[in-house]
Amino acid sequence: MKGRDFGKVAVLLGGKSAEREVSLMSGTAILEALQRQGVDAHPFDTGKRSLTELATERFDCAFVALHGRYGEDGTIQGALDLMDVPYTGSGVMACALAMDKWRTKLIWRAAGIPTPRFEMLSTETNFVATADSLGLPLIVKPAREGSTIGLTKVSSAKAVASAYHKAVKHDPLVLAEQFVDGPELTASILDDEALPLIRIEAEGGNYDYDAKYFSNETRYFCPSGVDARLEDRVKRISVDAFRILGCKGWGRVDVMIDADGEPWVLEANTVPGMTSHSLVPMAAKVAGLSFDELVIRILEAADVE
Repeated sequence: MKGRDFGKVAVLLGGKSAEREVSLMSGTAILEALQRQGVDAHPFDTGKRSLTELATERFDCAFVALHGRYGEDGTIQGALDLMDVPYTGSGVMACALAMDKWRTKLIWRAAGIPTPRFEMLSTETNFVATADSLGLPLIVKPAREGSTIGLTKVSSAKAVASAYHKAVKHDPLVLAEQFVDGPELTASILDDEALPLIRIEAEGGNYDYDAKYFSNETRYFCPSGVDARLEDRVKRISVDAFRILGCKGWGRVDVMIDADGEPWVLEANTVPGMTSHSLVPMAAKVAGLSFDELVIRILEAADVE
C-alpha cells in the first residue's frame, strides 16, 4: 500500500495480553502521529470491542500496535487475512514463530544464527542440573511473553525453581537460557534494513519491564559506540535472523555481546513498542526519520498476507 491515501485506518491497540498497558501507549502515539498527517485513523481496542465491529466498520487498513498475545502471535493477523484487510508488519507464521522463543531458537540454531544455549523447564526438571549445565547466572522466562514479563535473572541453583514457578504463571512453556554478560544491543528493522544500533545500559544491569517503559535511569546510546565492524556484523546477523523467521516490514532484534566480542541473538519482536521510551523510534531518529515519518513508512508497507 503506497502513497498517503490510506483510506480509513484502524489503529489496533490495547488488547487482552499482559502488555495491554504498553500497547495503549504505543497505539495512542501512532494514532496521534497518523492524525497529525491527515490520515483518517481511528483507535480500535481489541480488548474491549468485537472483531465483528472491525469488519462492519469497513476499514481499509490496520496498523497493528498490539503487543504480546492475541496481537503479536499471529492471531489478529489471521483474522485480518480472512477479512482481506491489509495490515502492518509480519504475517501469521512469522508472528507466531517470533512470539515463541523456544521454536525461534530451534530455527535459529538450525540456520546457524548464534543464540544462547537453553533448556526447557517443567515440574520434572532437575533444576540444579540445569544450573550446572547452563552455568550461573542464567535467565528463566516464559517462552511466549514479551517485555521481560515473568523473566528472572537467577544467580543460584536454589533459585531456579522459584524462577520457574514465577514464569509458568504466564506460560506453560518456560525456558532457562545461558546468560551472556556484556553489552546489550538492539537492531531496529525497517523495510529489510537495520537502522543504527542502540546500546542499552539499565540501572543495576537489569533491563526489566519498568526499566523498558517507565524508568528515566535507563541509558540509551545511539550511535551505539561499538566498533564499526561489530556494528555491521550485528546488523547483518539481525536482518538474517528476522528474515529466517519470515518477518517483514518492521520489527526489532535483541542481541547481547559476550566478553570475546561475539554477538548472541536473544529474540525478535514483530510489533515493538512505540512509546516515549521505545527503541525503534530512537534508532529511526538517528537515521533521519521523525516519529511521524517512521509511522508513515510502516503503514506504506502494509499488505495482505
